[in-house]
Amino acid sequence: MFRHKSLWCFIFFGLIATWSTHVGSQEGRLKVRISNAGFTITALPLLAAKDWGIFAANGLNVELIVMAASLAPAALSSGDIDYIAGVGPASVSATLTGLPARAIWFSSDRISYWLIARPVFKNLEDLKGKKVAVSGGLGGTNHVALVVALEKSGTAPKDYVMVGIPGQQNQLLYSLESGFVEGALVSPPVTFAAQKKGFNKLLDVGSMVEMPGGGLTTLVKTIQTRPAETKRVIHSLQSAKEEVRKSKAKTVGLIVRLLKMDKEAAAETYDQFQTTLSPTGIPDRAGIENLVRSLQAQGRFTDRKIAFTEVADDRLATEVAKELGYKIP
Repeated sequence: MFRHKSLWCFIFFGLIATWSTHVGSQEGRLKVRISNAGFTITALPLLAAKDWGIFAANGLNVELIVMAASLAPAALSSGDIDYIAGVGPASVSATLTGLPARAIWFSSDRISYWLIARPVFKNLEDLKGKKVAVSGGLGGTNHVALVVALEKSGTAPKDYVMVGIPGQQNQLLYSLESGFVEGALVSPPVTFAAQKKGFNKLLDVGSMVEMPGGGLTTLVKTIQTRPAETKRVIHSLQSAKEEVRKSKAKTVGLIVRLLKMDKEAAAETYDQFQTTLSPTGIPDRAGIENLVRSLQAQGRFTDRKIAFTEVADDRLATEVAKELGYKIP
C-alpha cells in the first residue's frame, strides 16, 4: 500500500494550516487532498485559493501536500490524493503509461523562462558551441520549451551543448557565475537577480512557446463520479487566479510571506507571472502537444500518434469558464 511509512519518507507531508485562512468551521465541507511538487510561483493560484479562503468559500476543506512529481501518480491511483496540482511530463507520462487520469485545468499556458548568458555573449550566435544549463534532466518541460524557442528563432538546438543541472534555479546561477556553463534557462526571481549581476537576456522562451505551468490533473473516475466536486476545485482555482491577476499588492504580500522573497523580487516576479496566465483555464491543445513532444524527445511514446483526449479533458473547465462569464474561443 502507498500509505506504508517506507514510501511516505520520500514525501514532505505539508498541511499548510499554520498560514492558511480558515473561514468558519471545517465541518460539513468536502475533504479534498491536492498534491503539489513544490510551492513555487507556478503554484500561486493554488496557494492563494487556500490562503484567501476561496476553497472554503466553495465548500471545500482542502489539504495541500508537497509531493515529488514522480510519486504523485501512484498516490493519485491509490486514492491517497484526489488531485495533482500540475500538468507536466510526470503526469502526462503516467497517463500515457496507463494511469486513467486527465489534465483538466491550466493555471498558465506559458512558462516564464529566459535564456540568459554571461556578459561576453551578446546574442544567440555568440553562444553557439557553448554549454547551456537547464534545471533537472534533459527532455523535461523547460528543455523542450527551449528547443522549440530556438527553432522558432531560426537557430538549430544542436548548435548548443545542453546540460541538465539538478537542484533549484539558484544552482543554475551558481553554474553561470562559476563559469561551468556559458548560458542558462532560468525563471523568476532568478531572472532578475541574473540581470542585476550583469548577465544578458538572449531569449524570452516563455513568450514563444505554449506550455502549461501549474494546472490540475485527476482520475477519469473522479471526473465521471464527482463532477460537482471537481468543478468546485476548478472554480476555486480559477477565482483565485483572477484575484491574483487583479490584486497586485495583495498577491505580492502573499509571495513575500509564503515564497520567502523580498518585496522587490516579489513585485518583479508578479509582473512576469501575469504574462503567463491562461485566461480561461481551459487546457490548451498546443501546450499538451508540446508536453507530449517533451516525452518523445526522450525516446518515449514515439511509436504512436497521441490525441489530445488521451491526455486531457477540457469539458469541466469549459463549463466553469462559461459559468464565470468568460468568452470561449
